[in-house]
Amino acid sequence: MTTPLTLTNTAFRDVVAAAVRAPSLHNSQPWRFRNRGGAIEVHLDPARRLPVADPTGWAARIACGAATFNAHLALTAMGLAAQVQLLPEPSSPQLLARLIPTAAWQTTPAEEALFAAIERRFSNREPFYPAPVPVHAQVQIAEAARAEGAWADILSGPACVEAISEIVRAADAVLAADSAYQEELHAWTRPDRDDRDGVPAPSGGPVRQTGDLLPRRAYGNREAVPGGDFDPDPLLVVLGTAGDTPADQLRAGIALQRVLLTITDAGLAASMLSQPIEDPAERDSLRRALDRCEVPQMVLRVGTGRAGYPTPRRDLAEVIDEP
Repeated sequence: MTTPLTLTNTAFRDVVAAAVRAPSLHNSQPWRFRNRGGAIEVHLDPARRLPVADPTGWAARIACGAATFNAHLALTAMGLAAQVQLLPEPSSPQLLARLIPTAAWQTTPAEEALFAAIERRFSNREPFYPAPVPVHAQVQIAEAARAEGAWADILSGPACVEAISEIVRAADAVLAADSAYQEELHAWTRPDRDDRDGVPAPSGGPVRQTGDLLPRRAYGNREAVPGGDFDPDPLLVVLGTAGDTPADQLRAGIALQRVLLTITDAGLAASMLSQPIEDPAERDSLRRALDRCEVPQMVLRVGTGRAGYPTPRRDLAEVIDEP
């Protein structure tokens, strides 16, 4: 095993502070962190799994993968190279990743830009402006996914977007009819922004309107502003991996976070539409619509965002396992 460099407690906490800015389904934050001999461990927190929305742990592993990418980026910003091990101990299935600082590293401008984007990134559930996403930004999104061993299909144009939107709407209808799913969703909806987890109603965006192309989860009951129509011609991104093992899902989370930070660095906004991934039948419909043998792992809407509301995070003391 590689011997890690010494990591101070302050540096460890700084890494965790960056890691927890990752996204998670319903902002459930299903992670815990340990500093074990200088190596940073990312553990799944079973108490924060969503038993109805995420019975297999897919969403929790996506979230922990995204947190792992942030942690790696934070180490890089500190001038430390790190070895990243996914599922390093088969006998410990809750240990999802281990990051081992190994040597000094000269941070690149691209890494610095992505690290700076961590604090600015959040799921923007507000309407987007009708301005198109620049082609160069679309290329960067696809390259960001490939850099982490994933793929990203960039979808635009009325016919293509309508085909995918129909799948998203079908999945959302299935979930909306599931009373247990809706009860769990409402349990993670917060009335204001003072809570440290869940989705505050202000962050949930306005309620959906008849004719909206893409459905949104009912996190709140804020009425839409007149004239603030939702994305008549959005850019959609479908992110996926070759397989769907726990390791593939962790890699998908890592790639997702690189993509989201790339979007943020480009001055754009994004929100996630995971409904077609949560419903197995519609996930397969999505795969076939893309004419792929591989596995879709997330759908994103991307555009130029109006001002939105970041979701809160728990205190570091709540997510760190002290030695």
